[in-house]
Amino acid sequence: MTSPLGRLRPERPPVRRVDDLAAALDLRTAGPATTDRTFTGVTMSSSEVEPGDLFVAVPGLKVHGARFAADAVARGAVAVLTDADGVASVPRDVPVLVADDPRALAGPVAAWALGDPASRLVTIGVTGTNGKTTTTYFVDAAMRAHHARTAVLGTVELRIGEDAVESPRTTVEAPVLQALLAVAHERGAGALTTEVSSHALALGRVRGLRFDVVGFTNLQRDHLDFHGDMEGYFRDKSRLFAADQARRGVVVVDDVWGRRLAAESPIPVETVSTHVGAPDGDDADWAVVEADIGLDGVGSRFVLRGPDGARHEAHSPLPGLVNVSNAALAIVLAHAAGVPLPTAVDAVAGAHAIPGRMERVVERGDGWPLCLVDYAHTPDALVLALEAVRPITPGRLVLVYGSDGDRDRGKRPIMGQIGARLADVLVVTDENPRSEDPASIRAAILAGVRDVRPDLADVHEASSRAQAIRDALRLAGPDDTVIVTGKGHEPTQEIAGVFHRYNDRDVFLAAHAEGREQHA
Repeated sequence: MTSPLGRLRPERPPVRRVDDLAAALDLRTAGPATTDRTFTGVTMSSSEVEPGDLFVAVPGLKVHGARFAADAVARGAVAVLTDADGVASVPRDVPVLVADDPRALAGPVAAWALGDPASRLVTIGVTGTNGKTTTTYFVDAAMRAHHARTAVLGTVELRIGEDAVESPRTTVEAPVLQALLAVAHERGAGALTTEVSSHALALGRVRGLRFDVVGFTNLQRDHLDFHGDMEGYFRDKSRLFAADQARRGVVVVDDVWGRRLAAESPIPVETVSTHVGAPDGDDADWAVVEADIGLDGVGSRFVLRGPDGARHEAHSPLPGLVNVSNAALAIVLAHAAGVPLPTAVDAVAGAHAIPGRMERVVERGDGWPLCLVDYAHTPDALVLALEAVRPITPGRLVLVYGSDGDRDRGKRPIMGQIGARLADVLVVTDENPRSEDPASIRAAILAGVRDVRPDLADVHEASSRAQAIRDALRLAGPDDTVIVTGKGHEPTQEIAGVFHRYNDRDVFLAAHAEGREQHA
């Protein structure tokens, strides 16, 4: 991170009347009269209330948010928006606005309170299973080439201009998003690009924001613990392409889900085919028709054919076929958002490395293997990562990986099979066990490994992720590559509900520094 972003709130928020809000959004009222009661902010977290806030209390998985209304009021909340079930929990001397679905209204309420800050910015949203972060950073590079200042929000960070903080999740809650839009405008940004997760879409975190352009990368197995099945997952992703959520879209049609989304989208979309020679390439608006896939630290050069048949020489600064797809989508998204095509092409080619995305932490040399960190945490992403690394590995491919707790359990043996098939040496360890027994998660992965390697040859297990990386380095030779996947940039590890400071890159660097000292 470059420097603190600050309060994540605008310095000069409008002062709004509670009764005007009730009239504007047709909300019922309860408790004391709202006449002359004003507010200056909106939040869904009682711990983040600032004096003068409207607190939005929504039903949770375990408890109703209205249970925390008294805490919110003690911190300075002047009114509460909740549903009929939450009214009784709000202190009697506080005005209450009542809605059937307060979660769905949190974004529109915050947008109304802040004067619809998105209307003063160019806004781009990117969704899909894999590639959201990389594509978002590529788009932001293009927007920065066209605007004096930009903002980018997502899994890695919340950044406005040169100021940034760690991101709490892929897509922040609706009032935070609206506040960041207001801060971006206040600080002179002309465009904001954000990742949009399927959870965010299902939970209404981007409600109240109508994007200028939205993009879709792909749909692969992930989060089925939340969405139920792939159909439910697709349905929630598709919400971003609703007419009240976006004006136009760009869809990668390399998989069946992208082709379906493009066919069913209620908003105008441009299609992008990124696999050379794909059957649907001729029908796509944009298509990658040539590609020279870069390998050892070198990006990929490709030719992007436009709707008018013109051919555009382009470049992805990151290696691998997947990043040709991300770069092509980013170029078309930026162009759809008003960036001249040559500017977009040049800016994406010059984009900087992205934390935790095929990040080269230690270069091969002086007896050390090449050490990489990648966020791959789905079966398809793991295949792409290992296939991309194999050609740059003279020796053995050493993989350190695991799978998240409290998430899709069905993918664990699949991950085990993929690792056993595509890597030479495996070190199975923990990602974020959360509330689950870490050993049981590792056992499920190892069960998949046994399907491919019944004797578990060159397979190791480590309960400490840091120790797993050190074990991998001990096992690796100078011609090998060690890749640790699953957590990427993440700065913490969640174990038994406790967040511990941890980062894969830091462990690599610490081990490398220790090794150099020992040989000095």
